[in-house]
Amino acid sequence: MDEPSTCPRCAQPNVYPDGERWVCADCGHEWSLGAAPAAEAAPEDDGVVRDVNGVPLANGDAVVLIKSLKVKGSSVTLKQGTKITNIRLADGDHAVDCKVDNLSVMLKPEFLRKA
Repeated sequence: MDEPSTCPRCAQPNVYPDGERWVCADCGHEWSLGAAPAAEAAPEDDGVVRDVNGVPLANGDAVVLIKSLKVKGSSVTLKQGTKITNIRLADGDHAVDCKVDNLSVMLKPEFLRKA
């Protein structure tokens, strides 16, 4: 069997076999030994930030929180159903940068739906 030299998702060389699958130690991506890397790429890997329903988000959109969230480092809780306007997209895990009640926060898009 041919060993992969890099991860198909992040292109890092730090991959290892785990049973019948390969695992990337850098990004955590797993794939089958015989699978084509392009066939296993998830639709979320296209670089587009999507809300909980899979709708693409853009700068300036309005979104609604689908779950109450506690803000780390403070006693503030963002309530479910809060409408947030004029969002900005950023890179990383917390891809939505916005202001809620004069508090600047970064949120994960899986807790938002487009309004």
